[in-house]
Amino acid sequence: MAVSANRLELLQIADAVAREKVIDKQIVLDAMADAIAKAARSRYGAETDIHAEINGKTGELRLSRHLLVVDDAALENDSREIALSEARKRNPAAQEGDAISETLPPFDFGRIAAQSAKQVIVQKVRDAERDRQYQEYKDRIGEVVNGVVKRVEYGNVIADLGRGEAIVRRDEMIPRETFRPGDRIRAYLFDVRREARGPQVFLSRTHPQFMAKLFAQEVPEIYDGIVTIQAVARDPGSRAKIAVISRDSSIDPVGACVGMRGSRVQAVVGELQGEKIDIIPWSQDQATFIVNALQPAEVVKVVLDEDADRIEVVVPDDQLSLAIGRRGQNVRLASQLTGWDIDILTEAEESERRQKEFAERTELFMTALDVDEVVGQLLASEGFRTVEELAYVDAGEVSSIEGFDEDTAAEIQARAQDYIARIESENEARRQELGVADELKDIEGVTTAMLVALGENDVKTLEDLAGCATDDLVGWTEGRGPEATRYSGYLDGFDLSRTEAEAMVMDARVKAGWVEAPVAVEAEGSEEAEGAASEAEAS
Repeated sequence: MAVSANRLELLQIADAVAREKVIDKQIVLDAMADAIAKAARSRYGAETDIHAEINGKTGELRLSRHLLVVDDAALENDSREIALSEARKRNPAAQEGDAISETLPPFDFGRIAAQSAKQVIVQKVRDAERDRQYQEYKDRIGEVVNGVVKRVEYGNVIADLGRGEAIVRRDEMIPRETFRPGDRIRAYLFDVRREARGPQVFLSRTHPQFMAKLFAQEVPEIYDGIVTIQAVARDPGSRAKIAVISRDSSIDPVGACVGMRGSRVQAVVGELQGEKIDIIPWSQDQATFIVNALQPAEVVKVVLDEDADRIEVVVPDDQLSLAIGRRGQNVRLASQLTGWDIDILTEAEESERRQKEFAERTELFMTALDVDEVVGQLLASEGFRTVEELAYVDAGEVSSIEGFDEDTAAEIQARAQDYIARIESENEARRQELGVADELKDIEGVTTAMLVALGENDVKTLEDLAGCATDDLVGWTEGRGPEATRYSGYLDGFDLSRTEAEAMVMDARVKAGWVEAPVAVEAEGSEEAEGAASEAEAS
C-alpha cells in the first residue's frame, strides 16, 4: 500500500522532532494523536469521547468516537452513551458497560483548532524532554561533568552540558574565579530536582567531592581502587586537606597522589585556581591521624576526650601559629578532616595548666582532710583527683605511697569519708531548702550535689527533669575549631557524659509516665523467648 505525501510528511516531522529533542518517536506520535483528538472535540463537541491513533509505520490516521453502552432507560447523554438496543444493531454481542467505537471521517483543521493542536504537541514534547533530562541526570549525581558557559546571571553560571542546562550558583563557585560565555567549565553534579520550569541540574566547584573526583581522574591508583580517599576538607580557592590510604603496602598513597615532580597534584591545583593541597596519610589510630592532619606543624602530645568528642593537641611554643594557621585555617581544616573538635595548646600553656590543676588538687586535699601541704602534694602527685577516689580506693594503694603506713592510710581515708558525709549532709539540707522533690533521688546516676545544681536551675520535680533535653544538662557547642562557642549546662563540672545525661532524662520520663520503659519491654520479650525455648525443649 502506497503511503500518501501527507502521511509520509507526518512521520518525517515526528522523526525529526524525536531526534532533535532526543526522545522516543512514539511519544511525538502520541502527542500528535492527542492534539488531533482535541481539535476533533472542538468540531464534534467537547463532551464527545474522541480518540485518535497514528500508525507508526504507515502514518495512517484513524479518528473514532467511543460510546458507552447503557440500558435504554438509563440513556442520558447521547454524545457519550448509546442505548443497548441500538448497540446490538451494530454488534449483536454488545453488553452494558461495553464501548462501541465509531469511525469518524477526516476533516480540515480550522485556524484555532490548528493553533490549539500545536500547543498540545509542544507541551507534550516539552514534558517528555524534561522527563528525559531528569532521568538522565539524576543517575549522574556524584559525577564530574564538562560543559560550556552559556550565560552569567547575577554571578550564577548557566552551563550547556550538551543535552541540557545546569546552574553553578555563586556560592558554589571558587572565590575570585570568573567565567565568560563560551568558556569551558568542569564541575561536580551534586543535585537534580524536578521543578515547574523543568528539571534543575545543580553543579558545584566548591564541593569536597569535586576534589576527590579530580584526583580519581588524575591518579590511576585511585581509579583502580588501590588508593582510597578517606576524607576531604576544603577552604575553596585557598587550601585543602585530603586523607588517603593504600590497600597495597608497596604503594605509597601520598606519593601516588603527588606524582612525578608533583605532576598529578599540580593538575588538580590548576583546575582549582591554585588551591594549596595537603595530602595526608590516613590512619585508623585517631591520635596518629590527627597528628598527620595538623601538618606541617609538629605535635608533642595528643589527649583524646571521646565522651566530649574533643581532643587536646600540645605543640612546641614556636609551632603554635603554624598549627593554627592563618585565621585558624589549618586547625579548622584538620577538625573537618578528622571529625574532632581540636584544642591547641603550647607546651608552656600545658605546663602552666598542669601546675594549676596540681595546686588545686593539693589545696582540695589540704582543706578536706586537714593535712599539711606536703601530704596534699603527695596525694595529688599519685594521681588522686577527688576526695571520693581517695575515700573508696583500696587501702593498700594509699599505704603504698612513700612515707605512708597502714595507720596513716586508714586515718586519711577515714577523714575523706567524714568529709564526704559532711558535704552530703550540707547538700541534702540545701536540696530541701530549694524544694527539690524527693522522687528525683530515685533517678539512677543522680547525686545529691547534682540535685542542688538542678534546683538552682529551677529543675525541682520529676516533670521538670523529664522535660529537659540532654543539652540542658551537659551544655552544647556551636561551631567548630577555634571559632566554637561553648554553652554551659545545668550539670557542668560533674564529669557527666551525654549518654549518662540522656539516660537520666529518659529515666525521669519513664517514672513520670510519659513513655514506656524499653527495658521492661525487652525483659518481657526475653521471658517469652525463654518460655518458648523451655516448651521446645520439653516437646
